[in-house]
Amino acid sequence: MSVSYRTLFAVLLLSCSLTFAQPPGMPPGGPPPGGMPRGGPMPKASTDGIKNKFLDIAYAQKSPAQKLDIYLPNEGTGPFPVIVSIHGGAFKMGDKGDFQVNAALSGLKRGYAVVSINYRLSGEAIYPAQIQDVKAAIRWIRANAKTYKLNADKIATWGGSAGGNLSALAGTTGDVTDFDDASLGNASHSSRVQAVVDWFGPIQFDQMDPQFKASGKGKADHNEANSPESQLIGKPITQAPELVKRASPATYISKADPPFFIEHGTNDPLVPTQQSINFTAALTAVLGKDKVTFTPIEGAGHGGPQFETPENLEKVFTFLDKHLK
Repeated sequence: MSVSYRTLFAVLLLSCSLTFAQPPGMPPGGPPPGGMPRGGPMPKASTDGIKNKFLDIAYAQKSPAQKLDIYLPNEGTGPFPVIVSIHGGAFKMGDKGDFQVNAALSGLKRGYAVVSINYRLSGEAIYPAQIQDVKAAIRWIRANAKTYKLNADKIATWGGSAGGNLSALAGTTGDVTDFDDASLGNASHSSRVQAVVDWFGPIQFDQMDPQFKASGKGKADHNEANSPESQLIGKPITQAPELVKRASPATYISKADPPFFIEHGTNDPLVPTQQSINFTAALTAVLGKDKVTFTPIEGAGHGGPQFETPENLEKVFTFLDKHLK
């Protein structure tokens, strides 16, 4: 039986976009078919061995989605540098407690705290609610850092696919007050971050179809009215160039931005590899080569076990160690 691209998109990009390494409890062949909304049958994160965890803490009061989980190392007194884990799901699926956080949780043994966040999904609120929530969570972390032994001066974002977009947006909008919604709380605290890890995030929505047409590696249907990108901004992306520009991390690049670590599979059929190539070039032109690292994962698709090998995770944490320790 053939599988439509849209179904594949729902299963892969929307539901499991951070990483496709086989998590504990996942059946052979990957996640169950079909969409995985919050609360659905997504495999859970591997957290049984974590002694110090604080779950379902509200970082704002506008929506039940605005909650986070805090995981601290089993050893050490802190304050710990913080990885803010942002789940994927094409802005309309996924959850802070699903297996997408597993890669970041491996940092606990290296002395990192991990804060995994939920945010309003596109079915509840259109853009920019998502980045407003991310930044509200970062402000909450700073406001409550002493209580949870967190280092308020050492915060990185890490996300894949939709989470990669939001992770990158958090990095490039540190000096953009437009996305700091004071009504979400802790307005006196900064939402800047000190490092960004972007795994195969979509960066410029209106370029995805032309890039797939050029490469032949994916189906060019992101311009459709029911595409995740169109659902995110509330109208077909072809009819809203200014909104598309506003949703792009590349729009806000400035010399004040933190260092970036970007990885993307060379055979990604869901988010064109060229998205990360172009973003890297734009960042490098402003920040310089020393602050931008791009690693193409040869032969990988939209995530895959190559992203979570010990060797690749060592590259990620070497980057984080450099900038957060």
